[in-house]
Amino acid sequence: MKYKSIVVTQTGGPEVLKVAENDLRPPATGEARIKVLAAAVCRPDITIRTGESLYSGTPLGHKVPFVPGYTIVGVVEAVGPQKRPSRDGVRNTAVGDRVGALTVVGGYSEYVYWRTDRLIPVPLALDPAEAVTLILNYIVAYQVLHRSAKVIPGDKALMIGASGGIGTAVLQLGKLAGLKMYGIASRKKHPLLVEYGATPVDYQTQDFVEVIRQAEPDGLDVVLDGMARAETIRGGLSLLRRGGRLVSFGEPAGFPALFRLLGTSITTNLLPTGKSFKLYGTSFYFLGSRKPFLEDWATLFQMLEEGKIKPVIQKKFPILEAAQANAVLESGQVTGNVVLVTPELL
Repeated sequence: MKYKSIVVTQTGGPEVLKVAENDLRPPATGEARIKVLAAAVCRPDITIRTGESLYSGTPLGHKVPFVPGYTIVGVVEAVGPQKRPSRDGVRNTAVGDRVGALTVVGGYSEYVYWRTDRLIPVPLALDPAEAVTLILNYIVAYQVLHRSAKVIPGDKALMIGASGGIGTAVLQLGKLAGLKMYGIASRKKHPLLVEYGATPVDYQTQDFVEVIRQAEPDGLDVVLDGMARAETIRGGLSLLRRGGRLVSFGEPAGFPALFRLLGTSITTNLLPTGKSFKLYGTSFYFLGSRKPFLEDWATLFQMLEEGKIKPVIQKKFPILEAAQANAVLESGQVTGNVVLVTPELL
């Protein structure tokens, strides 16, 4: 039997994404074969496709051809011989289980082979297109709020880049956490920010530092930065009160930008201003204990089941139309998420 996936044939625009055919094989030891139901189209998919990723051109990068796709939700169709149980206490995977995976690459495919000890249990009752947004965008939003910034009700918070998949997740979760929120987005996206209780700031026509300084002369408690740009970080830091926290989770444009961010973080944390600057990344899932991630995913899935959160999905595409989906996300006109799904879910 055969299955199809989307392959990056060379660095470039969405046109470099091509359909490839593969042989369906039995899963290897410690591996599951997953029929993909939904795959999120994320900003990292674009940066790695264009060669603009932080890791492009390094040993950690991915040489073409490769299948992009940062995250998936699917159903386990076959399981290979199992190794010992995961140290994080993940139960054994069985055929028919609904699961998610933080793949980083490989998700734009009808089938994915993935380590069983890295699978994320997903409740069967959830819409796969909504659930897949929780695997990356909502876990980032939840953890920067509650594990990095450690927000408390009444905190005054600014979201830099408030209209994308992570930004809208931050606004929903921030509203539930009782925050007073400000969000930076283009004017046409302001109604959604207002819907979540945030005061919008138009980055195209307004100086966000001046607007926030007038609105909050005593300073902000929290700034969440999804852009990783020096000028927005400097502006965000200037708005913090003593004891305020800035968390940046955007991908820097190369290692020089990363080193500048690290330098700013070290300097900020050493200065006697009481302000703190943290960098957040999902790499901690691969480098450290997965237990906090599994706990937070379980919390988010429960919130979705209970209707406390509702992912904003602007458009769904069939999995094999990933090139069109990438073009839409890359246009900058997206509010919320773009998701690839198996045709029967359209």
